[in-house]
Amino acid sequence: MNLIALGISHNSAGVEVRERVAFAPEQVGEALIDACDVGGVEEVVILSTCNRTELYAMVSDGANLGDKARELIDWVANYHHLSAQELHQCSYCHEGHQALRHLVQVASGLDSMVLGEPQIFGQLKSAYAVATDAGTAGAEFGRLFPRIFSIAKRVRTDTAIGENPVSVAYAAVNLAGHIFSDLGQCNALLVGAGETIELVARHLVGAGVRKIVIANRTLGRARELAQKFGAEAVLLAEIPAQLSNADIIITSTASQLPILGKGAVEQALKVRKHRPFLMVDIAVPRDIESQVGELPDVYLYSVDDLREIVEANMRSRSSEAGKADFIIDEGVRLYMEEGLSLEAVDTVKEYRAMAEQLRDHELQRAQRALDRGDDPRQIVAQLSRTITNKLIHAPTAGLKQASVDGRQDLINNARKLLGLEGSSPQPQPDEDGEQAEPELPSSALENTRRTLQ
Repeated sequence: MNLIALGISHNSAGVEVRERVAFAPEQVGEALIDACDVGGVEEVVILSTCNRTELYAMVSDGANLGDKARELIDWVANYHHLSAQELHQCSYCHEGHQALRHLVQVASGLDSMVLGEPQIFGQLKSAYAVATDAGTAGAEFGRLFPRIFSIAKRVRTDTAIGENPVSVAYAAVNLAGHIFSDLGQCNALLVGAGETIELVARHLVGAGVRKIVIANRTLGRARELAQKFGAEAVLLAEIPAQLSNADIIITSTASQLPILGKGAVEQALKVRKHRPFLMVDIAVPRDIESQVGELPDVYLYSVDDLREIVEANMRSRSSEAGKADFIIDEGVRLYMEEGLSLEAVDTVKEYRAMAEQLRDHELQRAQRALDRGDDPRQIVAQLSRTITNKLIHAPTAGLKQASVDGRQDLINNARKLLGLEGSSPQPQPDEDGEQAEPELPSSALENTRRTLQ
């Protein structure tokens, strides 16, 4: 399998690196086409989330997978104007069977910061859909990704890996519960209107937060989300006016530049008179300037700061990870076996065509003999001998050479391929020591003659 999975994630690099290699949604289409210009890369999908940026590439036959992986890392560095050496140090690469297994683990949430979190499944499906639209996901990925999604669904339905509500969004709300003694007395300002913010809003409502304001670049989407939770919708430009009333600020946008700066927070702190802020920035790149964390009465947490909470939540699901791994291993094995069987299709077709050509040639010879008035019994016997001898000639010669070469392994495999294990007894020699020809009933002779005619 010529599959490569490479990237940078929360397991290999901090948020400072991850935010620099992240692809904005509007960049992905162009980036996919650009990545396919790397020599030998035939298909590619790009997944870019808060916690990871990964490339999945199918390369041409004969290509060195390790070399192609290094070239793709160099491409990522060049695309984002970064140091290739730095990226090589914090990136990882999986090839072939291991790449496939990694992809299924990612889709199942087993490689996520929060074990079993469900968002990554939808994000990977979206990444595949974008690549399909861009023309960089073809026949190979068209067979691969549906199977990946099928295995991931089985992991979620056959194990309890996703039963408890653990996600980055849940971890952020859980953190708020540790900072404030009564969330029912708190107001929350959510920045962004994507899936993560929707999950945050759902958890905040469940925790009893008094008031929620959702700020977004477009008011329509903010209102749509606000209606689900009885929240208020505002534009990003209104954030400074909303800050002083917010106790909890959680941000998750796709902005390439910070949305909330130190100056605006300082002004809000003066109005709040030392009442603390909890700010959780779960965006990559970050939405809140890092200098905000230096201000008094501000508790600023990034995605990486949630790791301790996340790890505690992971322990509640870890007992199911073994079951999930078994399902993944089984699914990957079956897919690989199917792929290997497909590789034999051309050989089977070629062998069948050769056998049918041989049969047709011998049938024509037998037809000519019948036309001359030769004995049908002798014609059928000769036909069976000739076809048998010609079909077994190449395998017989190969087996003899394998014996000369001491290749018992080839002989054993040949017995399996030829169906000789547990085969029925062979015809016994006749009185003259020759193999007796099988007697054919007259009805069989007549049917054969009709066929030849």
